Amino acid sequence: MDLNKKKESIFLKTIPYLDKYGILILLFLMVLALHIMQPDVFLSWRNITNIFKQISWQSMLALGVFMVIVTAGIDLSVGSIMMLSLMILAVVAKAGMPWYVVILVPLVVGFLCGMFNGLGITILRMPHPFIMTLGTLYIFRGAGNLISGGVPISGFTEEVRYVGHGRIDLTWVGLDESQYLPVSLVLIALIYFIFWIFLNHTRMGKWIYAIGGNPNAARASGINVNKILVIVYSLCGFLSGIGALILAGRADSGYPNAGLQSELDAIAACIIGGASFFGGRGTVLGVFAGVMIMGILRNGLNLMDVSAFWQQVLIGSIIVIAVYIDVLRKDFGTRK
Repeated sequence: MDLNKKKESIFLKTIPYLDKYGILILLFLMVLALHIMQPDVFLSWRNITNIFKQISWQSMLALGVFMVIVTAGIDLSVGSIMMLSLMILAVVAKAGMPWYVVILVPLVVGFLCGMFNGLGITILRMPHPFIMTLGTLYIFRGAGNLISGGVPISGFTEEVRYVGHGRIDLTWVGLDESQYLPVSLVLIALIYFIFWIFLNHTRMGKWIYAIGGNPNAARASGINVNKILVIVYSLCGFLSGIGALILAGRADSGYPNAGLQSELDAIAACIIGGASFFGGRGTVLGVFAGVMIMGILRNGLNLMDVSAFWQQVLIGSIIVIAVYIDVLRKDFGTRK
């Protein structure tokens, strides 16, 4: 009996360290394993650059969904918001509007769509954000198809494509012309840093975590919960608009299938990165690590010619394991 208690005690003491460093350990082990299996390709500059390009717009959606999950909510509409923002961007660009207007359009559209979600959840007093955002998933995607006629619109100016397609030359530090930094990577780093400061070093950021921890206690302490929720969903939509701008540069096109099921990838990245469906926990760095794990896993499996169907099975298994770890974490917190 004492031996069993001792094993249980060791297990429980291990959980906090896995909680804090587990995602980084997993990321390191994945990189090491894929490098061993693909030594000449995986860690090449070209492949690493490709990974960052592939996760660029997805990282924006994941960051937005993360803030919503911190409040113990969910947003199933981020992929549709991105698609609607992208299609309106394409229509405005095709109409010959100035490039700076075209760039601002998806950001405004995304913000307004997110605000619509937040106001719907709070004013209509939806029983759960799942209901509202499930409805707007269809509304926004249908609206995007109505606006565009359901056909792709291509041919953007270089200024519009710069965020998603631009390169920062590194020849001045002695590197080859093929070794460059994608502009989208710099944008990701900047936005994640801004939101790290916002969530960790501002009063509103602390309120967001407090709402996820206990909304009733947050209300009792004087926090305007409904106002904060509208802001959170608006920012989530805004980040989806940035994702649309990045995708416009990468694809040089607005197309009806943009962002299809990407909300699931965004939620998966958040959970893998340590965010909790119970709300009130998670970090910006953890979300980025989760996005990287998803991107590296897909990239590595593609390099090894693994079937897309097996990729779905593997990613789904990782999500189940991540949620189970979240349950263990909550149980540990209860038993402390």
